[in-house]
Amino acid sequence: MRTYKYLSLIVILAMALTACGGGAAATQKQIKVAILAPLSGAQPTFGTSTRDGALLAIDEWNAKGGVLGAQIVPVVEDSQCKADAAVNAANKVINQDKVHYIVGEVCSSASIPVSEIADANKVVQISPTSTNPSVTVDANGNVKPYVFRACFIDPFQGTVGAKFALGTLKAKTAFIMEDQSNDYVKGLATYFKQAFIAGGGKIVGDESYTGKDTDFSAIIAKISAAQPDIVYLPDYYNVVNLVTAQAKQAGIKATFMGGDGWDSSSLDTKSADGGYYTNHYSPDDPSPAVQNFLKAYGAKYKDDKGNPEKPDALAALAYDATNILLTSIKNAGVDDSTKVRDAMAAINFTGVSGNVTYDKDHNPVKSAVILAVRNNKVEYDTTVNP
Repeated sequence: MRTYKYLSLIVILAMALTACGGGAAATQKQIKVAILAPLSGAQPTFGTSTRDGALLAIDEWNAKGGVLGAQIVPVVEDSQCKADAAVNAANKVINQDKVHYIVGEVCSSASIPVSEIADANKVVQISPTSTNPSVTVDANGNVKPYVFRACFIDPFQGTVGAKFALGTLKAKTAFIMEDQSNDYVKGLATYFKQAFIAGGGKIVGDESYTGKDTDFSAIIAKISAAQPDIVYLPDYYNVVNLVTAQAKQAGIKATFMGGDGWDSSSLDTKSADGGYYTNHYSPDDPSPAVQNFLKAYGAKYKDDKGNPEKPDALAALAYDATNILLTSIKNAGVDDSTKVRDAMAAINFTGVSGNVTYDKDHNPVKSAVILAVRNNKVEYDTTVNP
């Protein structure tokens, strides 16, 4: 009974302090933003870059007072670039953490199921890097009202790659490699093929593999026999590393090309030397937006030797996506996902990856860059406007 009395007094005292303002710190206004990124699994550098870019943007906003007078609280979840893990993460942040806003996922195969959950719950989702059209548009061709992206889409990226191959590289033949179980890879391969053929090129081979394959010798033998000018490999860096290393060892001379999935500090630039890929930004861009971002990112994140980290496109896009989201909340003037959705649809935003406005399908209208792998490093080659 004595213990009960003491506990009762403590509870009463706590309630009195809260009523008088003593609990102000505990009830400080907050806005939660979920960050869904693959921090484990096959593409962990994607997740690290995405998380770090988003957190940098949040830190910068919080240092200036947050948004709408509220501090922004990040809720980070490992969604692994897998549909099931991403669905679990989305359900957790929406139902348990009560978030109204999601930055993520990274891979299209994970973002597509997340988009269905977000849209059904009127949660605003902006994917930094998912390029498959189905992220923002449903099977009937209708836009998902609460879903956006910060990156250009596969039709644009695939078409840009094909035009570069035909025009700049003077390629007449191409061999396609694609993982049929990966929406991102399938989309890029489809649009590249369409544009390459439309431009007068010829596809001399189209071979499939699975994401678990490590031995590509059978496909490489077919590439050797076909003697293409271009091998289009629109996969992630971990697959690119395996394929290009085995191709070099087999004496393949064709130029390898791909999409933004190549962009990683873990890309084997020795094996991929001579290749090209489409991407969203280049750190060589002298614009103030890019150079200020590089400085801020390098000041916050260091490598194992204490040197400033150089952000890849995933970090840049996550930074832009988070800034687009927070600017939309500010423009809406209220923490209301429907009004924030409307503000985002109408935004005109200049970020690290370029100027962003949205079309009717919530895809940004923006430029792409072509990067070249030369002399054991990645270099800016050219910019392609929409």
